Amino acid sequence: MHKELEEIQLQCAKRVIQRDDFEKIELIGGIDLTFESIKENPTRAWASLVVIRLSDLRVVYQKVVQGVVDFPYIPTFLAFRELPLMLKLYQEAELKPDVFFIDGQGIAHPRGCGIASHFGVETSTVSVGVAKTRLFGYGKEPNRERGSYSYLTYRGKVIGAILRTKDNTEPVYVSVGHRISLRTAIDLVLRTSLYRIPEPTRLAHNLLQRVRKANL
Repeated sequence: MHKELEEIQLQCAKRVIQRDDFEKIELIGGIDLTFESIKENPTRAWASLVVIRLSDLRVVYQKVVQGVVDFPYIPTFLAFRELPLMLKLYQEAELKPDVFFIDGQGIAHPRGCGIASHFGVETSTVSVGVAKTRLFGYGKEPNRERGSYSYLTYRGKVIGAILRTKDNTEPVYVSVGHRISLRTAIDLVLRTSLYRIPEPTRLAHNLLQRVRKANL
């Protein structure tokens, strides 16, 4: 089974556009997922979208969908577990942002297509991977000041950035999802970060925690 899934990811990676392929970016959406049980399979799950205005970081829209996830958790194959519910969320959302921040990797992935790239390619949307941990590639720790970053590389190729979004806090790992350049992705993550995690995905995560608590 893994070979087939790897082939899907390799084909996806070929379709990723790593340049700015949009007219404007005014609204940024963050997508996050949470599960009733990480270990059980199948399990209930929820996905959330929070859309903010880039100009003032105000929330303009939010949406939560519930579903059942039945694909097991396998490292580097996260998209096959989470993407179906994310696509349901995308289809049902009445407001589509200009760019999506996904809690996960874009091209900073062993086969060049993490969940942020998978989502972007599937929906033909502009997407950015903003991960809390490093999955793939090498890079040195950036300086401690907000805005400092170093490149994440693999075999001499830049696949992402290790970005400090707040003074003296752990960095985040930014990578191209689809239809955006790394330079613009870094800029947008910085412009939307009041804390360590940029507002779209931070607020999407917080919304899910409230929903999950209310449903358990």
